[in-house]
Amino acid sequence: MKNKGIIGSIIAIAVILIGVFAYQMGSRQTTSSATTDSSELQTVGILQFISHPSLDQIKDGVVDGLKDAGYVDGENIKIEYLNGQGDQSKLDTMSQQLISKNSDVLVGVATPAAKALANATSDIPVVMGAISDPVGSGLVKSLEEPGNNVTGLNNLSPVNQQIELAKELLPEAKTVGMIYSSSEENSLAQIARAEKKAADEGYTVNKYAISSSNEIAQITQQAAGENDFLYIPQDNIIANAFDTLVQEADKAKIPVFVSVDNMVKQGGVATVGQNQYQMGVETGKIAAEMLAGADPAKTPVTVIDTGDTIINETKAAELGITIPDNLKNKAELVEGD
Repeated sequence: MKNKGIIGSIIAIAVILIGVFAYQMGSRQTTSSATTDSSELQTVGILQFISHPSLDQIKDGVVDGLKDAGYVDGENIKIEYLNGQGDQSKLDTMSQQLISKNSDVLVGVATPAAKALANATSDIPVVMGAISDPVGSGLVKSLEEPGNNVTGLNNLSPVNQQIELAKELLPEAKTVGMIYSSSEENSLAQIARAEKKAADEGYTVNKYAISSSNEIAQITQQAAGENDFLYIPQDNIIANAFDTLVQEADKAKIPVFVSVDNMVKQGGVATVGQNQYQMGVETGKIAAEMLAGADPAKTPVTVIDTGDTIINETKAAELGITIPDNLKNKAELVEGD
């Protein structure tokens, strides 16, 4: 009987040991599998030029566009996001950081960010997030055949429609002041188009270049005193300090026509604007194509050159601007923040 008891105990201990061993092996395999899955995730590096609502919306759209295409952060891709806060030296350093993280695709939100990424690598696909003038800025050889490792989205602001909208809302206006950043290529390109259209419409055009956001208050004061209305292109430096510009224009009771949808709610009178978030979504879908193996050199740049009429009804009333019925019927009417 004693021997049987001893044998039973040995068997019981053996069963327990086998169970513990099997559990440990299973745990190791699970851990190993998780590690392998994590290391196999493709990486998307997103570099944003500066923080302001328009670029933030584009970045958010990129993430959702990737998700729409089946690429979800933390599940089958890893998203690395950096923001240069308007500092070119930071953009250059951050580009190298994103490359060092073994990014499979890089996304540049705004021209300076896209250029920093393109200058940092000729191998990794770079996707432009809503760039106003990709050919003029040297990012691609042509919209149809980019030619190198860069492709993406070109948001060609509907400048002609914006100037025509200003003329319809302000039929008595004779002069327009155009404020822009001298350092932003996208801004320079749009101002050239706007100046030509305004001249064709019979306006006297006065241009005011700023070198930094610190000059916006003073320049706006000057421009507001010399013009019937102001026109602002897609300009990241100005967008970052747009509240200051609006405050100065309001003091002089001068309307500000803008080029970006959300800047109407921030105090602009009106625009024919493009949805920044939706452009980000389209950019994200292009990034997904690159993850799937598409060749950026042969992937045509997507061009968006239309927009929606948006009018700040509150601001128009404050400035004594009458909105014609035909515009009311087709426009999105918003109230200021």
